[in-house]
Amino acid sequence: MSDISGNVVVITGAAGALGSVVSKKFFDKGAMMALVDKRVDTHVSQWQDVKTVMCQESDLTLASSVETSVGRVLERFGRIDALVNIAGGFTMGHLVHEAAEETWDYMLDINAKSVFLMTRAVIPFMRKQKKGSVVNVSAKTALKGGIGVAPYVVSKSAVIKLTECLAEENRQAGINVNCVLPSIIDTPANRKDMPDADFSRWVSPEAIADVILFLVSEESRAVHGASIPVYGLS
Repeated sequence: MSDISGNVVVITGAAGALGSVVSKKFFDKGAMMALVDKRVDTHVSQWQDVKTVMCQESDLTLASSVETSVGRVLERFGRIDALVNIAGGFTMGHLVHEAAEETWDYMLDINAKSVFLMTRAVIPFMRKQKKGSVVNVSAKTALKGGIGVAPYVVSKSAVIKLTECLAEENRQAGINVNCVLPSIIDTPANRKDMPDADFSRWVSPEAIADVILFLVSEESRAVHGASIPVYGLS
């Protein structure tokens, strides 16, 4: 069983459908957590009175905001053992020749730049510790191009390659960097948006959280730079 009791874990996108489940999973396993999102809503604010959890609002596309958030985590807990980059988003776009520059920038910012900035801020402290884990969330669609989704696909492909580069740069420093590739996650919102879909082919947030938990645990110490499929039958 993956043991992360007492570990300090930073989770971005903690207010989202996947992030809230990952947060609950890690809390149940005894982790101390810094929950980061652009808004501290009900999913995050429920933790505000828990001594082993801190909640922060942060714009993960701004370096100054990210650095402030990481500084506060270190001030509170003194270290960071794991970083889980879940924050991101999806926008269905147009064909590339019809796509708006704003859509391109938005997808690259929230899906790729956010991972870059958070990891850049955290890695130096993990290197000093000579230990740490980073788990990024990419997507199955990053593996193959599609119609009308170029900005999203490119941004999630960037997460895979950033993961591989980080793994090569930091494996000798005792840091594991990997990513997971979900497809459609079985959430109430997705069921509402796609009522005719076969929900049995989707993967639950809990199942993805189990894989992320493994990747930040000691059991995954031999895994570096992996892109792990977590898309079930979809």
